[in-house]
Amino acid sequence: MKPSIPQGTRDFSPAEVRRRQYIFNTLKKIFETYSFQPLETPSMENLTTLTGKYGEEGDRLIFKILNNGLDHPDKKQKAQAAFEKILEGKNTPELTERALRYDLTIPFARYVVMHQNELAFPFRRYQMQPVWRADRPQRGRYREFWQCDCDVVGSVSLINEAELLCIYQSAFHELKVPGITIKINSRKLLAGLAAVAGMPDKMMDITIALDKLDKIGWEGVSNELSQRGVATDGINLIHKLISISGKNESKLTALEQLMKGSEIALTGINEVRQTLSYYASLKSDEWNGEVEVDISLARGLNYYTGIIVEVTTNAVKMGSIGGGGRYDDLTGLFGLKGLSGVGISFGIDRIYDVMEELNLFPEQLATGSKVMLVNFGKANETYTLKMLQHLRNNEIAAEIYPDAVKFDKQMKYANKRNIPYVILCGDEEREKELLSLKNFTTGEQNMIRLDEAISILKA
Repeated sequence: MKPSIPQGTRDFSPAEVRRRQYIFNTLKKIFETYSFQPLETPSMENLTTLTGKYGEEGDRLIFKILNNGLDHPDKKQKAQAAFEKILEGKNTPELTERALRYDLTIPFARYVVMHQNELAFPFRRYQMQPVWRADRPQRGRYREFWQCDCDVVGSVSLINEAELLCIYQSAFHELKVPGITIKINSRKLLAGLAAVAGMPDKMMDITIALDKLDKIGWEGVSNELSQRGVATDGINLIHKLISISGKNESKLTALEQLMKGSEIALTGINEVRQTLSYYASLKSDEWNGEVEVDISLARGLNYYTGIIVEVTTNAVKMGSIGGGGRYDDLTGLFGLKGLSGVGISFGIDRIYDVMEELNLFPEQLATGSKVMLVNFGKANETYTLKMLQHLRNNEIAAEIYPDAVKFDKQMKYANKRNIPYVILCGDEEREKELLSLKNFTTGEQNMIRLDEAISILKA
């Protein structure tokens, strides 16, 4: 049998894992700096926990897990009837009761409700785990991928939104990803847009269509709005509103004039303005990215209720590499009312692809070893092992070639592994209690003391 893996999944080589860990560790350091706490939840959730939280399109992308024992004679007839319901788009507990998690936010809300008496609110958490979606695989879109989220629940302050913008700023500054734009909008503004377009009941239809603007363009969005029952006058007004240009404050002022008849729209505009004001007080001046008000930003998930954000880069052709927003009553889905939250997510796999294409990873991530010790065998092998232990005691990543084979074969191994230094401990080095350190990059080789080698390798 020819070995293979499921479509939309990937193996990660040691070099790829090191680069991914570089991203994870960078984000973890920033999350911890902002006093977020780590959390992990199970890979699978009860299906009832997930369904109805992501909208009609999102629900179709949930990976469902078949119940055990469906081949049992007593269950076969019920299972067949249940399967026919599944084909009709209806879930049935006789066939499936569990599913792989679609994102990290809904499981987080479920966790908060289950552990509410143990938590101190506001509760700040970050989470880095894989999620699964039954999507069509393509560049930057996988069926299994990692998310890194950070959320705050138990506070309605817009300072939280501003701090999350700063976390995005810090992360992409540390990772050196260029051309970053953080788009910001409000679901309240979108609700107001639907109201001034004369169709307040079509807010979700308008949001779903606008969420596809980058993929299908305005003509495609216009056609979909028409198919969803939005009148021509309403479509024209929506186009006028999302086409407003200029700096953030001028956009917000123009929106206020055009949407002054909608109280919810004005609330959304004021929240965006206040968030940007807090952000201006907290942000770093070192970062050269942009935070841009974008009235067309929709974010398709049903649970967002306030500020929404999305991150893109113009350095590589790629979809969003991060996003999130305010959800006022997500825990209410599980019985805990009135607990507002806000969070953002990093698209780790897309960020990796961007950094790989732009060659942004540090060179030293290519190998785990800083130095390889050549194995000359016999008495020299014993001496080399002592040198190896001293290096490791000084926290230098080092390895010895385990077999005393030809010198050329050992050097080819070190070169293929991209190990920057090689140590040779032959007869002369052992007798003088020294070692020879060879720099693979420059080709320079010197016989030196162990402490000198340690200083060079630690530099």
